[in-house]
Amino acid sequence: MDVERITGVAERRVYDPRPEAGEDSFGLALRAARDCLAASRYEAADLDIVISASITRFKDADRFYFEPSFAGSLAREMGARSALHFDVSNACAGMMTGVYVLDRMIRSGAVRSGMVVSGEQATRVAETAAREIGDSYDAQFAALSVGDSAAAVIMDRSVDESDRIHYIDLMTCAEYSHLCMGMPSDRTEGIALYTDNKKMHNKDRLALWPRFHGDLLSKNGRDFAGEEFDYVIQHQVGARFIDYVNQTGEAEFGTPMPTSLAVVEKYGNTATTSHFLTLREHLAAGTARRGSTFLLVPAASGLVTGALSATVTNLGV
Repeated sequence: MDVERITGVAERRVYDPRPEAGEDSFGLALRAARDCLAASRYEAADLDIVISASITRFKDADRFYFEPSFAGSLAREMGARSALHFDVSNACAGMMTGVYVLDRMIRSGAVRSGMVVSGEQATRVAETAAREIGDSYDAQFAALSVGDSAAAVIMDRSVDESDRIHYIDLMTCAEYSHLCMGMPSDRTEGIALYTDNKKMHNKDRLALWPRFHGDLLSKNGRDFAGEEFDYVIQHQVGARFIDYVNQTGEAEFGTPMPTSLAVVEKYGNTATTSHFLTLREHLAAGTARRGSTFLLVPAASGLVTGALSATVTNLGV
């Protein structure tokens, strides 16, 4: 199978399996959290809350943890011992969900600052798929496009229009949850990802985002063209998926899409971290202008869609 031709993924990152490397989900998340703190004006002790959004929850090499909370363990390890902490689980929209919750908590005055963090040892499902599948029509084919990663973002109250989340909202269509399931393999030892790509990414599913986003804007007397987005970041499922969903958005909104940013060719589908990894890479490389308005669009199992609008100028990367 020509995975690169089908998905557009030319490279992906794979964890170092040696225990001393510390590249399980927890270790990757901890590195991202510390890197995020180093690029910020905060110390760990300043954070009021830590939210973990990992799908894969490997710690101590091969152990998959449900408890204790990843967020609690990360907070202690990085030195945020007095911070509130909890995990969220919402498939590939996990970090977006964490940002959604933290945004609301800051706006309400419940907290002043916090971190959303995720570490994904996703190539575990690729290893299972490589053992088991025989053709591109297999339900595990999408698992071959995933990559390992971690990302973290610190948020606080905006005091300047040049750095602000203008709005974030999410929608779940649970009737489609069966179209993409992560679970123990039914054939060999290991975890597996089963996706019905044909139904998951059909025209009606792809149209959920622009229709939801259009309704969200119309309630406030606005439209998509008037938002004047500079860039759009779709979930990094694959190059073709990104093209299709942007084409669908253009048809539904009746206006050209903003410049689409992607890193899927280099990193693959990095699950919960994909939007923030893409944003970080393009800001660091200078291929996205600071002071621009970004639209981040989730597309997660469940099925989850939505929109995050933000102007980003001084984000440390």
